[in-house]
Amino acid sequence: MKTIILPGYSEHNKDWAMDLAGKLNLGHRVAVIEWEHWSTGGSFSAKKEIEKILKVVGAEKVNVVAKSVGVAVGLEVVPRISSQINKVILCGIASVANEDRKDLLKAFLSKVPVEKILCIQNEKDKFVPYKEAEKFYHSVSPEIKIISKPRSDHDYPYTEDFQKFLED
Repeated sequence: MKTIILPGYSEHNKDWAMDLAGKLNLGHRVAVIEWEHWSTGGSFSAKKEIEKILKVVGAEKVNVVAKSVGVAVGLEVVPRISSQINKVILCGIASVANEDRKDLLKAFLSKVPVEKILCIQNEKDKFVPYKEAEKFYHSVSPEIKIISKPRSDHDYPYTEDFQKFLED
C-alpha cells in the first residue's frame, strides 16, 4: 500500500504536498508527484503526468490525495487503476464549469464506490466555492460525501481530516 499526493498546479503546492506527506502517519510510503513543469518551466501535460503516476503506482494498492489540478488529473488516472484504489480524497476542485469535467466524474464514479471518496472544499475557495462544488458533485452522485471548510482561500491544510479518512 502507498499513498500518492497529486498537488495543485503552481510550484508552491510542492510545499503543501511535502508537508502533508511528512505529517501523514499511515504506516506506508507516501509519494508526492512533482509536476514536470515545476522543474522544466514548460507547460503542464496531463498525459505525461498520468503516465508518470501509473509508473509510481505500479501494481500496489493506493490511496490518492488530490488538490486543484491534481483533482482533474486524479479524475482521469483513478479509473485506470480502480482495482488498486483504497481511498480517494479530492480537495479544492478548481473547475466545474464544463461537461467534460462532469463526464470524467461520471466515469470516475462508475469505477470507484462513493464510500471510498471524500471531497473537501473551502466555503469561499477563490476558484470554486463550496456551494458550486457541492452542486457539481451531487449532480453526478447525491451520495458523494463533500465537506465544507470555513476558509476563503485555496489552501487545504487538513491533515487530520485526511489522516482520519485514510485510516478508517
